[in-house]
Amino acid sequence: MLNFLQKGLSKIFGSKSNRDVKSVEPIVAEINEHFLSYQNFTHDELRQKTQDFKYRIQEYLSEIDQQINSLTEKAETEELELDDKETIFAQVDKLKKERDEAIEEVLNEILPEAFAVVKEAARRFSTNEFIRVKATQLDKDLAVKNPHIKIEGEDAVYPNKWTAAGGEISWNMVHYDVQLIGGIVLHRGKISEMATGEGKTLVSTLPAYLNALAGCGVHIVTVNDYLARRDSEWNGMLFNFLGLTVDCIDKHEPHTDGRKNAYLADITYGTNNEFGFDYLRDNMVRTAEEQVQRKLHFAMVDEVDSVLIDDARTPLIISGPVPKGEDQMFLELKPRIERLVATQKRVAQQFLLDAKKLIAEGKTGAKEGEGGLALLRAHRGLPKNSALIKFLSEPGMKQILMKTENYYLQDQQKEMPTCDAELYFVIDEKNNQIDLTDKGIELITSSGEEKDFFVMPDVGALIAEVEHEALSHEEKLSKKDEILTDFNIKSERLHTVNQLLKAYCLFDKDIEYVIMDGKVKIVDEQTGRIMEGRRYSDGLHQAIEAKENVAIEAATQTFATITLQNFFRMYHKLCGMTGTAETEASEFWEIYKLDTVVVPTNKATLRDDREDLIFKTKREKYTAIIEEIIKLREEGRPVLVGTTNVEVSELLSKMLSMRKIPHNVLNAKQHQREAEVVAQAGLSGQITIATNMAGRGTDIKLGQGIKDIGGLAIIGSERHDSRRVDRQLRGRAGRQGDTGSTQFYSSLEDDLMRLFGSDRIAGMMDKMGYKEGEVIQHSLVTKSIERAQKKVEENHFGTRKRLLEYDDVMNAQREVIYKRRQHALIGERITFDLINMYYDLSFEVCNDGKISQDIEAFKLDCIRFLSVDTAITADDLKVKSVDALADHLYREVYQKYVRKSDAIMKEAFPVVKDVYEQKGNQFQNIVIPFTDGSRNINVVANLEKSYSSKGKELVKVFEQNIILSFIDHHWKDHLRQMDELKHSVQMAVHEQKDPLLIFKFEAFELFKQMLSAINKDVTTFLMKGSLPVQDANQIQQHRQPIRKVAEKTKESRGDGTMEDEYKGAEAADTREKQQPVRAEVKIGRNDPCPCGSGKKYKHCHGKEMAS
Repeated sequence: MLNFLQKGLSKIFGSKSNRDVKSVEPIVAEINEHFLSYQNFTHDELRQKTQDFKYRIQEYLSEIDQQINSLTEKAETEELELDDKETIFAQVDKLKKERDEAIEEVLNEILPEAFAVVKEAARRFSTNEFIRVKATQLDKDLAVKNPHIKIEGEDAVYPNKWTAAGGEISWNMVHYDVQLIGGIVLHRGKISEMATGEGKTLVSTLPAYLNALAGCGVHIVTVNDYLARRDSEWNGMLFNFLGLTVDCIDKHEPHTDGRKNAYLADITYGTNNEFGFDYLRDNMVRTAEEQVQRKLHFAMVDEVDSVLIDDARTPLIISGPVPKGEDQMFLELKPRIERLVATQKRVAQQFLLDAKKLIAEGKTGAKEGEGGLALLRAHRGLPKNSALIKFLSEPGMKQILMKTENYYLQDQQKEMPTCDAELYFVIDEKNNQIDLTDKGIELITSSGEEKDFFVMPDVGALIAEVEHEALSHEEKLSKKDEILTDFNIKSERLHTVNQLLKAYCLFDKDIEYVIMDGKVKIVDEQTGRIMEGRRYSDGLHQAIEAKENVAIEAATQTFATITLQNFFRMYHKLCGMTGTAETEASEFWEIYKLDTVVVPTNKATLRDDREDLIFKTKREKYTAIIEEIIKLREEGRPVLVGTTNVEVSELLSKMLSMRKIPHNVLNAKQHQREAEVVAQAGLSGQITIATNMAGRGTDIKLGQGIKDIGGLAIIGSERHDSRRVDRQLRGRAGRQGDTGSTQFYSSLEDDLMRLFGSDRIAGMMDKMGYKEGEVIQHSLVTKSIERAQKKVEENHFGTRKRLLEYDDVMNAQREVIYKRRQHALIGERITFDLINMYYDLSFEVCNDGKISQDIEAFKLDCIRFLSVDTAITADDLKVKSVDALADHLYREVYQKYVRKSDAIMKEAFPVVKDVYEQKGNQFQNIVIPFTDGSRNINVVANLEKSYSSKGKELVKVFEQNIILSFIDHHWKDHLRQMDELKHSVQMAVHEQKDPLLIFKFEAFELFKQMLSAINKDVTTFLMKGSLPVQDANQIQQHRQPIRKVAEKTKESRGDGTMEDEYKGAEAADTREKQQPVRAEVKIGRNDPCPCGSGKKYKHCHGKEMAS
């Protein structure tokens, strides 16, 4: 009914996409007017427009920039009260947001002219073999790095042919109107859905150029490094001609000057992983100079549905070893689980035989001794059993199962324990959960072990019993520790059992993963590619490794982590391109506030999308597919067969080989041949079987005469869970006005049909008298399948949304900590943060003292944490409020610290002075040790700055190092505690409590404790810290270490934040990382410099690079 109303309203008022497109048509007309006028410009006049745009933007922002600069200087130079500084910094933050809004205002004014400049530049490259312009300094610098740009006298020469991704390309593209529409949509911070083959790479040049003019940086995000390198080289020449710099972060190693310079470019290409990892790395460095990223201003995401939906909850993790990380229970418990699974298989098989017999006798009921109950037990015991799946495809069997299941689900599943009592464990396939039954626990509990070996203790009840026992305080604490230790051991044991059961029952080799090079490698369910470096989280990957008898990797500890959805939500403006976003439009809006606009195609689509063919069994379906392939091959048409996993692709390949039909196979085991196979896929009579791999980033070009005989034929061997993947497969045919056809084949035994909807279709087929081998094809059936896909998508969205709530807790904490780190690194607000630390700790100490009313303990805390012998008396503690006490103590602390800082300067400066005057020409940075009597920290300071500031620089660096050291130490421990909390709160389900609410409460308490610990450690060290070295000869030169990732840490992508909540690894587009061939010209030291200066290379740009 709702769909009917929506269609009716669309006919009256037009669809949303039509209205969106009509709203930008006047702007497109204005762009084309400017485009025509710019054709009269000289090349130099056209290039000058870039500088004109930049000047207009600077003028528009000049007033707000002046306000920000004056307020920042005032906060840094003047001695102000805490409240006054806080007010100023709040004003600065507000002005920076207003500046971002002002940038959008001025860019919207410039947009028609800027887009026209890009379009005209593209036209000139397509119509001229060479473009000669007056050489600027940028042209000369570019000529040194890019052999295609030549400097001839005073001129720079740009060609229309150059190398991109190892192959020569010739620029022959000019933006057409629908691409201008797509560019406008992207600039407005929306998602531009453009059909496959519509030139999204060219569209990206428009908003990239416009937004780069503001000087805040543009990040173009791709799903693999091959595309990042290719696109940066392909479009780079156009941007360089217009006076913008372009780089790709994937061309440079992390922690290098090359990576840092790539971020300083006007337009920066890179993969989603590397952008995210650089953010984490930047928040682990100890000096601002080591950071590579600047402000996250504008990101344009290619294949946005893959990155922001499929990979949304994927955490990027920098991890390191943990103590006893090799001590795991997987191998120890594996024999018990193998015995348990084998026993369950025998029982489930027997229930299936009983069901067949009883149902044949007409006993189809849900009671004990009837076929319906036996069938349900077989299904809940082993739902993926092929014999069971085949039996359920027979007429009426699915209905008997559904009827029985509904009986046991009613009254809040009151009768379900009766059903499950005869099983050893129960598999809930839809929710990806496995629960042990009492029989299962009894089976895996060995003789001689306590009966509760695999039973979780009731911690609350046991601790309550201890409280009521007549024991001393120490004995009670000891007993409580024993209870908690037992709980932790059993929790880990049960968790290991659960993960092993999932590995054996829900994860199949060559479907969810493959074994290559002695390692378990996850297969992307949407593209079929190997997901290098990706691991299932929460011990599941180790469980699969144990199952497959490969080396089990040691457990690691998280040092830094962020999910992709939270990383990209940090950008001021976010937009994206894809060919398949409309089906996920609501999720894009709800999570990212990204609107989706469907841009029309440049040419009408001629592809024939046929209704699905539905068979009863997979065997019938595969036979029909082979017959259709043979028929199409005889017609001379190329055929692309899309499969959902490696197993099906190899089965179809075997069936074709038996018929002696030549074909190519492209799956996770043969992904290295992707370029070769795709290049042949459009030729006459060519048959290609691919696990949804011939999709993103590939272009199947039709051979001679193929268009006239019907084009590329797409055969889908199964409907995917997501409509986007099916649409992506359809999009391989019918590009840019080509002919083509698509046909999906389904059976009632397919996973999607089996879980969501085959009961209705099976009933329909039974009523209409369909027999084995007959097929059903109707629009109503196709819509029924799409409704099933919607159910799955809604389920996945609900899961991701709930996971987002977990992740938001972590994200809020991360923002607080990383903001403190950033203030310490840059130093602009370090004093303000220290003042806040002193006040917070003063308030905490006063609050504890007010509660206890113990003046001696209060004074001891003041000395221990704050190094202050406070003047607050016992009467003050009774009479005054906590706020008044905290204000008094804070002032004492602050005055003490000012005196302490002056003392450090006076103490350190003579030593620095001696070093500078004796060895100043030898040292640039020096290492000075500080100690608080129990801990030592080495501080690296610039010798010249420390000398010229008479020791002030040394105090500032001292503060920075102390804050960073203790933040990093406590944050690492906090991440470990949060990892443990995520796992432990899931047990709350058994207590009828919401794990999310408990997680939020406990996470908040842990965060408060961490902040308190940081405040105490920082304040204590700053108050007690002193310089033990008095001899200038003991000062050491600081030798800059080679910046590299520590050998003991590693970077990886986890499969998700809460694996228990959702199956394994979300699908992502992780194409093979192909390395482009680079034809670099090596310049000799004595050769003339390519910049045209007339000097030798070693005395010009070669000198700069050598330094």
